[in-house]
Amino acid sequence: MNNQLMPYKAYKTSNIPFVSNVPIHWEVYPFCAIAQEKSITNNKNEELLSVFLNAGVIKYNQTNGAQVHKPSEDLSKYQLVEPGDLVLNNQQAWRGSVGVSKYRGIVSPAYYVFKLSDVINPTFANYLFRDLSMVNQFVLSSKGVGSIQRNLYFPFLKRTRVLLPSIEEQNKIVKYLDFQLAKINKFIKVKKKLILVLKEQMQAVINDAVTKGINPNVKMKPSGIDWLGDIPEGWNLIKLKFLSNKPFQYGANEAGIEYSEYLPRYIRITDVSIDGKLKDENKLSLSVDAAKNYMLNDGDILFARSGATVGKTFLFKSEYGESCYAGYLIRFSPNQEMVLPKFVYNFTQSTAYSLWLNKIFIQATIQNVSAEKYKNLQIPLPTLEEQKRILDFININTMKFNVAIEKLMKEVDLIAEYRNRLISDVVTGKVDVSEMVIDEIVMEDLDIDGFDEETVNRDEVLDPEECEV
Repeated sequence: MNNQLMPYKAYKTSNIPFVSNVPIHWEVYPFCAIAQEKSITNNKNEELLSVFLNAGVIKYNQTNGAQVHKPSEDLSKYQLVEPGDLVLNNQQAWRGSVGVSKYRGIVSPAYYVFKLSDVINPTFANYLFRDLSMVNQFVLSSKGVGSIQRNLYFPFLKRTRVLLPSIEEQNKIVKYLDFQLAKINKFIKVKKKLILVLKEQMQAVINDAVTKGINPNVKMKPSGIDWLGDIPEGWNLIKLKFLSNKPFQYGANEAGIEYSEYLPRYIRITDVSIDGKLKDENKLSLSVDAAKNYMLNDGDILFARSGATVGKTFLFKSEYGESCYAGYLIRFSPNQEMVLPKFVYNFTQSTAYSLWLNKIFIQATIQNVSAEKYKNLQIPLPTLEEQKRILDFININTMKFNVAIEKLMKEVDLIAEYRNRLISDVVTGKVDVSEMVIDEIVMEDLDIDGFDEETVNRDEVLDPEECEV
């Protein structure tokens, strides 16, 4: 049988926003006809669940610290979710923070919970409601000011249009997508594991350079710090607070507004890519008045203080333009007569820095690194001239790793784009997969929707300011 994806034989004009034509035999339902709102409370002993962008409904204990806001002490108002229920984050559904649950548990009162009709396969629903064709309708059904939180407006939501084939055809579509996505996700996992290996090798090169120097014959001395070990005899151990031009400062406790080139850019840690650069998408600004006390200078270093990205750092450069930073970040302004900003930044990419973070996490109940802890971080410091030589060495010896990692990341991005496009084409009827032959599904590969650090980039989840539990 020919397995090439082909369109259906006949289509009809659609009255669904963002979908022009649909298969002639598919039906269009108002949302309220297939989803019944429910709110069952007083189940505080059930397992906590949450909804994440790009991950759907997950168990709270799977978030690995990515949730910043902690559950309320009183769980009596939390809502019961049963397997097959649709859950929408009221304020973030317009960004795709929705999903059909595979689990029984409870979610925040801030979420909508719906029992789905028998006319829709729950797994098909999970694919469909997270697709852009539905998310765009959630945008139209949301009200709010600014670019962060927009509340769903139920009178609009219940009239949202849902396109469905028969339940038999949905079952075939689910079987096809599960099989294809299992293969795609396996490919992505392999590539991300290779990226991790390369990053570890690069981290080892950086670690040796910033903690041992680049002279293999230099005499060493004990640092007296278990996570650091020996350092060159001529180096000093100095706390960051003694290398700062100004006090460490937390960022603005403000919601971002729509980005404008005439306003300061509002930097959040999720705006920083895996290679330490600022992303171009999903940019926000802050008003001049709100930003004035948080403007960044060339060479400033931002430290993430909590959440999934705790410990992550970003080196600001003037070429990024006027910018300020968000409240879950801490600014360190290096005294450049004593230390080169990039030397400190490279130290935060070292194994030694990771070991220091892990020691703090072991001692704490939650993953949080305060400004006080960062101020007292001790780094081994050579002269400025030696710092320059070390940075030149790092640039030369990490170039091959950076090139390989960038190539792999592009491959992952391309296959992820293909995955999203495939899902969209199938669940909106652009292609017909109902007659495709699926020989076998390898069940252990079907972790398609789970919150998996290897398949879901943690930078893709909501900002700490935007998360609900």
